[in-house]
Amino acid sequence: MNTEKQVLGLIKLGDYIKEFLAKNPEGYNDNDLDFELLLKKSEIENPWFTVDNQKFALQQWSDLLTEEKIKNWLKDYSISKITKRVGLILAGNIPLVGFHDVISVVLSNHIPVIKLSSKDKYMVPFLLKKWKEFSEDQVDYEFVERLKDFDAVIATGSNNTARYLEYYFKNSLSIIRKNRTSAAVLKGDETPEELQLLAKDIFQYFGLGCRNVTRIFIPDDFLIDRLFESFIEYKDVINHHKYANNYDYNRAVFLLNKDKFWDNNFVMLKEDDKLFSPLSVVHFSRYSSLDDVKNFIAENEESIQCIVAKEELGLDSIRFGEAQNPGLDTYADNVDTMKFLELV
Repeated sequence: MNTEKQVLGLIKLGDYIKEFLAKNPEGYNDNDLDFELLLKKSEIENPWFTVDNQKFALQQWSDLLTEEKIKNWLKDYSISKITKRVGLILAGNIPLVGFHDVISVVLSNHIPVIKLSSKDKYMVPFLLKKWKEFSEDQVDYEFVERLKDFDAVIATGSNNTARYLEYYFKNSLSIIRKNRTSAAVLKGDETPEELQLLAKDIFQYFGLGCRNVTRIFIPDDFLIDRLFESFIEYKDVINHHKYANNYDYNRAVFLLNKDKFWDNNFVMLKEDDKLFSPLSVVHFSRYSSLDDVKNFIAENEESIQCIVAKEELGLDSIRFGEAQNPGLDTYADNVDTMKFLELV
C-alpha cells in the first residue's frame, strides 16, 4: 500500500468533513444528505449519539486531519515493511472513539480487522469507505462479527470484559484497555470562564467518555456554588430522556440512603473519594495539601486518563476545556499504539 496516497486521502477526508459541517442543510447535495441521514440513523439506534455530539466528534477529526498534523505525528514512527492483520475490538461509549486505532493500523501498513461496537456501527464504515475512495483504493480493511485470523489485537472494554479479553488473547500480541476516567484539580482562583470550560469537560458526550471529568479536587475554602454557576450552560442535558433516567435513579438512591449531596435539578455533586461517579453525578473532595492530591493521582494512575488543571499547579495536566480534544499523538491508556504496531 502507498502511505503517501493514504495520507493524502486522509487529508481529503478531513477537508470533506469540514466542508460538510460548514454547510447549511439547504445547501446539501446528495452526498451530504447521505451523511446527515447516517447521523440521524445513528441517533435513532443509539440515543446517546445525538447528531450534535456526532458532529462535535467529526469536528475534532476534521481539525486533526491536516497535512501538518498528520506528518508531525508520523515522523517519529517507522512503517512496517510486512503487512499483518490487526484485530480491533472497538468501544462505543462516544462517537468515533475507535477511529484513532483504525487510522493507526492502516498508516502502519497493516490491515485492520474490525469488530464494530453495536452502539457505533455506521460512522466508522462510512468514513473508511470515503478514505479508501480519496486515497485511490490504497486503504484495506475488513469488518467481522468475530475476530479470527489475526497477528495482533487491540481491544477496548470494561474492567470485567478486559479480564475475559486478557484470557482469550493471552497467546497474542495485544493491547487490552480497561475502564478509565478523568479528574480535575482546582487551585481556587479559576475565572468563571475557566470553570465554564471545566463544565465542557464534564458534560460533553453526557459524561460518557474516559476523558470526561468525574472527580474534582477543590481547595478547603472553595464555594460549591461556583461550580453550579458554571454548569448552567448545560442545563438542557436533563431534557435527554436517557440522561434524565440516570439523574432520577441516582437522586432516588441518594435520598433513600440519606446521603448528603448538592443538586441543581440536572446534575448532582457528592463529596466522595471515589474516582468514578455515576452518570449525572460528579464527585468532589476538598484538599488542604496538594501533595495529598498528587498521592491520590499516583495511586490511581492506571484508572485516570487525563488530569484537567492549571499548568501552574505542576501536575501532568491539560487545560480546561481540552479534555475531549486529544491530539493524534494522544493515546488511550497512555500506551503508544504506533510503537506497539511497529512490533507486530
